[in-house]
Amino acid sequence: MTSPDAKADLHFYLQSARDALLWKLEGLSEYDVRRPLTPTGTNLLGLVKHAASIELGYLGDTFGRPSGEALPWAEPGADPNADMWATPEESRERIVALYHRAWAHADATIEALALDTVGRVPWWPEHRAEVTVHHAVVRVIADTHRHAGQADIVRELLDGAVGMSEGNDSMPPGDPAYWEKHRDRLERAALEAGGKA
Repeated sequence: MTSPDAKADLHFYLQSARDALLWKLEGLSEYDVRRPLTPTGTNLLGLVKHAASIELGYLGDTFGRPSGEALPWAEPGADPNADMWATPEESRERIVALYHRAWAHADATIEALALDTVGRVPWWPEHRAEVTVHHAVVRVIADTHRHAGQADIVRELLDGAVGMSEGNDSMPPGDPAYWEKHRDRLERAALEAGGKA
């Protein structure tokens, strides 16, 4: 049995992750939103593109509610990582607009269907392809928060900005000198624990 506010609770956490992920793009150049900052190429705009694809799949196709959005990166034969980066022709505006449309489509699915409605994830093995709306929403929330966390680290590496939104960095107070001292303390502790001090 779910509470009458279960959908509202799920939507709140989904939307907070969506907002945090998009905020990471604000104020950055085209280069910086696309810049790969990990050995596997993690980049901010790619995370947004991926999150849009995930919402359209899990909270659309899975429940027989295709969005009609063209996702060439999800077609058979596409590069397996094509949803994790933006080509020069895929503008930030285009990908952000796609993400907003994905939100609207996913929200309409959540609103229209009961949380215990069963759908089928087309890309999962048949023996476990059935999921409820509740399961799919929780999965998308977890995935989006995971990627918002990755975006937080990537953005910090770019310009030091951290947190969920402007004015809500969720960090203890400290100026750059404090954080440099804090980081040095952690480095010394790591060296000592690793027997390298």
